Amino acid sequence: MVDIPDSLRSLFTGTIEDRGDRYVIEVPASEVDHATLQSGETYRVAMLGQTGVESTTTSASPSTTESPTPTTRTPPVEEGETREVTIESLGDKGDGIAKVERGYVLIVPGARPGDEVTVEIEEVKENVAFAEPVKSDEPPV
Repeated sequence: MVDIPDSLRSLFTGTIEDRGDRYVIEVPASEVDHATLQSGETYRVAMLGQTGVESTTTSASPSTTESPTPTTRTPPVEEGETREVTIESLGDKGDGIAKVERGYVLIVPGARPGDEVTVEIEEVKENVAFAEPVKSDEPPV
């Protein structure tokens, strides 16, 4: 098992591109759009092989492009699934935002940063899912 530090800001799948005198890993625009990363900053990058957990760490500047490399992975959640999540931030419309595997975003109406909520996944899209808090039968403490 890989030990993931609390300072992890982003987790996504990318392809290394050979550009002659350098190699480039495209950072999905959504990672910058959600303020997870900032353009022009330097980050440590850990690369995990698809079949193993060996990693190589190097410094790299994130780059964004107008057309990020599409991934063939399916979303890590399914409609009807129940999850326990921690709300990390608020979206533009005031909804709570939580991230799960690979940095996949869950939008939870009515939740606030720091809330730990049980949610049911209502709608799943390629890069985001919408979830509703599950009502508890227990009275608040």
